[in-house]
Amino acid sequence: MKNFIGSFFITALGLSIAYFYGNWTAVYITFLLAILEVSLSFDNAVVNAKVLETMTPAYQKAFIWFGMPIAVFGMRLIFPILIVSIASSIGFIESFQLAINNPTEYHNKLVENEKLIFAFGGSFLLMVFLDFLFDEDREIKWIKLLEDNRVTNKLSSVANIELIIAIILGLFLIYKLNSSSIALAYFSGVLLHSVLNSLDDLLSADNVKSGIVGLLYLEILDASFSFDGVIGAFALSNDIFIIMIGLGIGAMFVRSLTLYFVEKKTLSEFKYLEHGAMWAIGALASIMFLKLFFHIDEVITGTIGLGFIGLAFAHSLISNKREN
Repeated sequence: MKNFIGSFFITALGLSIAYFYGNWTAVYITFLLAILEVSLSFDNAVVNAKVLETMTPAYQKAFIWFGMPIAVFGMRLIFPILIVSIASSIGFIESFQLAINNPTEYHNKLVENEKLIFAFGGSFLLMVFLDFLFDEDREIKWIKLLEDNRVTNKLSSVANIELIIAIILGLFLIYKLNSSSIALAYFSGVLLHSVLNSLDDLLSADNVKSGIVGLLYLEILDASFSFDGVIGAFALSNDIFIIMIGLGIGAMFVRSLTLYFVEKKTLSEFKYLEHGAMWAIGALASIMFLKLFFHIDEVITGTIGLGFIGLAFAHSLISNKREN
């Protein structure tokens, strides 16, 4: 319970600010936004826990104290404003003023450029999923039809197979969409993931993940998960501050869940939980790519992610009973 004390405090503070900023309606919308964020990012908590398990306790604590302001103010307030600023060729201050004074127009501009967000976030998450799928050292397999077949096992031995698949998919998407901006966004996500992995290999020692690179990796992963939440949040509110408060509360609970999973060694107890989260990431990446062509409701995205987590959790329970 101690891991959630900060989350409950932030929730009380956020809802209080929402009440004085607006009214009880603002409080209700803020609460719904927090639920939206947790439902879309629950699988993020599982993956974060897997990464944190390989980091020192000091960096695990830093994930909360330094990562939280970045998650709330950086990824859910500044980053969307920055996207609109860059894509619309207007100044950051002008974009910020637009978000405050004309949230509808700001939302429209964000939606106009959402394909760049989906291309970047989708490619980064795709690389995370492919790293998992073609990991030769992974002993436990869940969906064996897909994870433990002749083709997958053969491809796992091919050097840089993740990068090869990502490049082939990227070229296909670029051919279909014929957009240099989307091409730049897509391959920026692939490049960033490759750079972070290279830095981690360089700086890590004795199977302990490099703290700084690990934190950076987690923040980018969090950003990739938050894109859907930020854009989908406008279905509930056009107020950028209410959106930030609501999604920030949700982000805090996701981090508390992460620390709880690490402390209780949940991933060891429920051996397929990580697999469920990774397949949810693969599904989210696929949905982001599909969104380059047509709209998919965020409810579907969240439901699929929770579905994979729920199935993995249930299968883990069944497996544990059989082994005992």
